[in-house]
Amino acid sequence: MIFSADMNMNLKNEIAIADAQPVSGNAFAPPQTDETLAQEILDLKHELNAVILAHNYQVPEIQDLADFVGDSLGLAQQAARTDAAVIVFCGVHFMAETAKILNPNKLVILPDRNAGCSLEESCPAGKLRELQETNPNFYTVSYINCSAKVKALSDVICTSGNAVKIVEAAPKDRDLLFVPDENLGAWVMEQTGRPMTLWRGNCYAHIEFRRDNLLRLKQSFPDAKVVAHPESLREVRELADAVCSTEKMITYCRQTPAERFIIVTESGIIHRMRKECPHKEFICAPTFDVMQMPSDNCRCSQCKFMKLNTLDKLRGCMKNLHPRVELPGLILEQARRPIERMLEISAR
Repeated sequence: MIFSADMNMNLKNEIAIADAQPVSGNAFAPPQTDETLAQEILDLKHELNAVILAHNYQVPEIQDLADFVGDSLGLAQQAARTDAAVIVFCGVHFMAETAKILNPNKLVILPDRNAGCSLEESCPAGKLRELQETNPNFYTVSYINCSAKVKALSDVICTSGNAVKIVEAAPKDRDLLFVPDENLGAWVMEQTGRPMTLWRGNCYAHIEFRRDNLLRLKQSFPDAKVVAHPESLREVRELADAVCSTEKMITYCRQTPAERFIIVTESGIIHRMRKECPHKEFICAPTFDVMQMPSDNCRCSQCKFMKLNTLDKLRGCMKNLHPRVELPGLILEQARRPIERMLEISAR
């Protein structure tokens, strides 16, 4: 069964995030180079005793400055163990929320307060509560791409990297409700055989991939291994040699003898793949017909929210300590339990 929420709502944060403060300076000063900005950021990091966390989809210049680059699970684990006074989260705001939930007494800031997520938008906490009330036996497994309020309503959180393990560990006598990504949920059902009620939500950047386009690309590169994210449509996942989280994608490409890979996820990950596997070739899967692709235009999939973060915004948030994530105490407490449950199961 699939439950549908209103997909036309405006993107909004369900948490209080302070407005960014203007950066003072000479409006007529010459633009700074990336090298100058990078050095300022590193100096600020030292002054603030800060840690910079960056998702695999961030722009290359941010990845190169980060103390840790990873997927949602790795970033959540790093946030839980950091000793830094300030957590600078270069990703989208639900990720910064997770860091705040696990570090309630630390300052958590992010470069752009508008860095949201189509999955988070698709699952309002009020609508989820309404569905939960229709079945007292629901056990809610929430993909980490959701708001703090949704996490607070959940029994356990999962990521794309541990979703199968989390669902396998779920109580056998409960009716599983999986939110908010229907494609990840469908893939987990295929892997585990556990029936689940799926919330109808998706990542707009992943559902742009299509089977026919991928087949045409495979014809051009028949020796390439196809590596796809489980948020992709089933028609795409069925063509993949491996379906896995971004972190496991990198591990697969590093350990597999193949020299060429077609990557079916947001294109930001290619930077890290090329750094870790410099002698291998990585091809971004197109989001439209490859036969019509201009030779000078990539047409890769890019998350418009992830790409809101820039070096200039990163420097600005560290200089002004804004925008910052603030959450009510009750939400912090209620949302922390299912995240800690996820981390405990993942560590088994």
